[in-house]
Amino acid sequence: MATKPLTDAALEKALTDLPGWSIQEGELTKSFKGPRSAVPGLYAAVAAAEDEADHHARITILYGTITFGLNTHDAGGAITAKDTAMAARIEALAAEHGVQTQP
Repeated sequence: MATKPLTDAALEKALTDLPGWSIQEGELTKSFKGPRSAVPGLYAAVAAAEDEADHHARITILYGTITFGLNTHDAGGAITAKDTAMAARIEALAAEHGVQTQP
């Protein structure tokens, strides 16, 4: 069963609850910056969370910056509740690893 895309109102509400996240090129996106040594641990923690949720992000790493892009393939590339839930999980993991929102 396919996951339904969020309505515009639900997406707006989700963005209010996810400071720093934005919609870019059809993805729920955010960049974090921290010590370069912290990025591999964050990546590993997010990968484990993704596997547990069976929902995976596009992840780009450049030095001490890690960027996540989320959308749901089962919903035709739309943003769904799966994406907002994973974004919230990424927020928590970033805080645990001392990686902050990139200014």
